[in-house]
Amino acid sequence: MQKIEYRKLSAGDRELVDAAKLARSRAHAHLSGFKVGAAARFGKAIVHGCNVESDVYGLTNCAERTAVFAAHATGAAAKSLSAIAVVADTLEPVSPCGACRQVLFEQGGPALRVILANTRGDIAITTMAELLPGGFRLDTRRKAAASNSKSRAAKRRSAKT
Repeated sequence: MQKIEYRKLSAGDRELVDAAKLARSRAHAHLSGFKVGAAARFGKAIVHGCNVESDVYGLTNCAERTAVFAAHATGAAAKSLSAIAVVADTLEPVSPCGACRQVLFEQGGPALRVILANTRGDIAITTMAELLPGGFRLDTRRKAAASNSKSRAAKRRSAKT
């Protein structure tokens, strides 16, 4: 994990951090008071996410997953997820929880750029490979290839009859 100063971030990374700060201001953290903001880049689009707490705490949703889910809901996820910034009021730059790491790994892969920040201005940059080594992914390509070959074989059989 590489620590970096805000002013040394690229313009695109600064844009994500600023968007995550804005998203944090919209967090619904009425139980814990722990507000988190995230901003995810899908293609050229930046999608905001904030944590939303529920009185039934297990139904609470994290900022990172909110951003990913919003990207799917709005169509932004038609493009690849290339980076995400996360901001919270913590001593060190905040890091995604395990559930968010899994979702981010599935959506952006091991090379996904992850910008961790806090409200004090501390920033660290990492990747999903560092945050979730050996991350789990279904091998959907193999399933799709098997399904497509079965479909082609069925079409050939029906064409012969």
